[in-house]
Amino acid sequence: MKQQENSFNFTKKTLDSLSLPETGKRLYFYDTRIRGLELMVTEQGTKSFKVYRKCNGKPVRVTLGKYPEMSVENARNNAQRVIAEMLRGKNPNSEKKNLRAEISFGEMFSLFMERYSKQNKKTWKTDEKDILRFLGHWFQRKLSSITKQDIQSLHEKIRKENGLYQANRLLARIHIIYNKAIEWGWKGTNPAQGVKKFKEKSRDRFLHPDELPRFFESLDAEENDAIRDYIYISLLTGVRKSNVLSMRWEDIHLERREWLIPETKNGESLRVHLIEKVIDILKDRAQKYGQREWVFEGYGVTGHLVEPKAGWKRILQRACIKDLRLHDLRRTLGSWQAATGANSFMIGQSLGHKSPQSTAVYARLNIDPVRDSVEKATQAILNHASR
Repeated sequence: MKQQENSFNFTKKTLDSLSLPETGKRLYFYDTRIRGLELMVTEQGTKSFKVYRKCNGKPVRVTLGKYPEMSVENARNNAQRVIAEMLRGKNPNSEKKNLRAEISFGEMFSLFMERYSKQNKKTWKTDEKDILRFLGHWFQRKLSSITKQDIQSLHEKIRKENGLYQANRLLARIHIIYNKAIEWGWKGTNPAQGVKKFKEKSRDRFLHPDELPRFFESLDAEENDAIRDYIYISLLTGVRKSNVLSMRWEDIHLERREWLIPETKNGESLRVHLIEKVIDILKDRAQKYGQREWVFEGYGVTGHLVEPKAGWKRILQRACIKDLRLHDLRRTLGSWQAATGANSFMIGQSLGHKSPQSTAVYARLNIDPVRDSVEKATQAILNHASR
């Protein structure tokens, strides 16, 4: 009878006009539209929406949220969702308890870095920096609280503010963090599943024949010989930026005209053929600076040259060349190898590309045809530069 007296259609007006209970007591009011939705009022005036129904034969009370922070409409929508779960035998209070005990995104990030990224990725520092920068606001959230919609919204936001490549790289990191969580025993689903990457346009920029004379003229005019020699070797070997910067004398065999890189980005070693021009550059550096550890010594923590951006900018400005990146030097050699008749397998071998399709062919190739393709391509580059 008392429940009937306290039952009415919940509206903002009726809830705002409720009287407070006596000291030390609580009052409960019941919505006539959603059976099981109630409002609890304390002597201090706190009003909380709750659901009170049976679940698996036992009475269960579930807190939805406080009024007026939660509106009547939202309370009804949440109540319907909770009641549907209870009718299926799912106790929301047990779910909340599990969620409180569940790992947070920040805790999972720490596990991911220690157990996977630092152990398997040469670029783990980039993982650490980017995740801290873009996902730090998720660190206190439970893994299961982050939704597909959250990820889609962040993906679009980063594309707008930082570009589609950054957005796609971060999406890939979120995806693998959740995959690792599932692999390591987390009982949830990956919310990044089904979030599509933005379509990326593959870059095909390389030095064209008409640009080569201006490029080499500007390169030869560069006063910083470390920058100049670094760029020459990058172009004439096609080796990745990080490997050229950390080039060690102990890995170079001038007599055999070879440079053996112990480990590249793909985790394998690479034998690089050195043409006469590169040999001359290395001999000149050895005579000037000696053969200590690094070919390109630097003053930073690493001990070698780290970032030649300023010198690269000077060279491009003098040559009046736009939209050329350091990585495009690597593509330039591959493009000229193709133009001088090298097949894709030889190009992949000389540039250290890794693919299952080409691995078997590499095993049957000796270094002679690869060396020949590099000689032809670099000679063509230098010939065009001298015109």
